[in-house]
Amino acid sequence: MKFKRSFRVSAPLDEVRQFHQDSKSLAAITPPPVVVRVRRAPESLQDGAEMDFTLWLGPLPIRWVACIEDVSQAGFTDRQRRGPFSAWVHRHSFLALDDHTTEVVDEITARLSLNPLKWIAGASMWVTLPVLFAYRAWKTRRMLERTG
Repeated sequence: MKFKRSFRVSAPLDEVRQFHQDSKSLAAITPPPVVVRVRRAPESLQDGAEMDFTLWLGPLPIRWVACIEDVSQAGFTDRQRRGPFSAWVHRHSFLALDDHTTEVVDEITARLSLNPLKWIAGASMWVTLPVLFAYRAWKTRRMLERTG
């Protein structure tokens, strides 16, 4: 399965990249009613670093461990090591359109688990990706764009 979403934010590339590389941003851009509890996260993203967190979908906890790869000025990739999918690769890319505008591109390739409970969790998450990423775009703009 593949998913791709892009949006523009009126903020410089470095600011957008730093925001997305900060583990605290994950909870900030996750829409309610989902709650994110970060169990372990690197202070700075670098190849081989791992993030360990739990997504709470109502009363249902989903433990997720992601390995960070391909960190550069242009973005980074998180690859699920543990979670509801049998495979999940999420590329976060950042492109400066000018000095004050950045395009953010999220590309996800995933495969549902054959485990029935994980399949249900993964399929439920997959169908909500358009809403999740629309919220993330809105929240990112709200947090980074300067007004007046």
